[in-house]
Amino acid sequence: MQSGLNNTIKKIIQWTLTLALLVASVWYAFKGIELDKLAHIFAEINYIYAILPVPIILLSHWMRAWRWKTFLAPVKEIKSVYSLFSAVMILYAVNAITPRAGEFLRPLIISRKEKISYSSTFATIILERVIDVITLMLLFGVTFILLREKVLQLLPPDISPNMLIIILILMILIALVSLYPPFINSMLRLTVRPISARLYEKLLSIVEKFKRGLAIVKSPRQYLRIALESAIIWFLYSLPLYIIFFAFDFQNTHHLGLVDATMLVIVAGIGVTIAPTPGAVGVFHVLVSGAMVSLYGIDKEVALAYATVVHGVSKLTETIVGAGFFFKEGINLKTDKEVPEGAAK
Repeated sequence: MQSGLNNTIKKIIQWTLTLALLVASVWYAFKGIELDKLAHIFAEINYIYAILPVPIILLSHWMRAWRWKTFLAPVKEIKSVYSLFSAVMILYAVNAITPRAGEFLRPLIISRKEKISYSSTFATIILERVIDVITLMLLFGVTFILLREKVLQLLPPDISPNMLIIILILMILIALVSLYPPFINSMLRLTVRPISARLYEKLLSIVEKFKRGLAIVKSPRQYLRIALESAIIWFLYSLPLYIIFFAFDFQNTHHLGLVDATMLVIVAGIGVTIAPTPGAVGVFHVLVSGAMVSLYGIDKEVALAYATVVHGVSKLTETIVGAGFFFKEGINLKTDKEVPEGAAK
């Protein structure tokens, strides 16, 4: 009973913080915005360019499922990318309601469907996130080289270019070390074993299953494939933002191109990872519109309209398709939200 009470308190705190962040970010996004002017901008948008990216958005998620197949290969050869794509889309649909909940549901769906360990499957999700962070940092480095002066405008004045490079390298190294199995074992031995030998042995057993999901790390021959798949994913993420530039004529008025779209994806990606809200509502709008005002001097109402269109097209596509797969899979959040004991074997 005490455990149930503690879980309820945790959920209340979690939702309170999430809703506070959501309200604060939406308020900040619309702070000082002239609503009449914003409505006029929405009326002038060329919505054909807003619809064009929909197949590209779905293709980017199909590519993410394809890369997930690569991660899962050492655990079990998955024949159908379609089933992985279904789980990926369900992830986005659930995250639109509860931030991060889809991250736990996605591996559960596949572990049950393919009869493989939940721990190993979940490990591939951790690996995916680490690879995404590394890719983001590398992309940031490339855009920094191409848009040096603009990027420096977004950073605190006391951070020099050399310091920024050192920070990027350190973040990549930390991400890589976190995947090194002996490092995980050492941390458990230093932090958990002195407190409880029984808990240490239990966690060590879970880690051994977890390490199976990281087996791809031991296959250097696959590194080039993973790098290529990751590059394609983030290119497909940037392409819709670039296409929607044409809906606002940014390619002519502000000479924005694919590199600028990539810069906005990086800003949004880092920010949403740090401060998630349901469907990234509010946080995405603040970051993207703020970056457009700071980097390119775009009017704040126009910048907010652009962020709203990009976010709306992306999330509507993900939620509609993801909800379709959700009901097709017959998922019940009341019974499927917890990992069954057998799934962790």
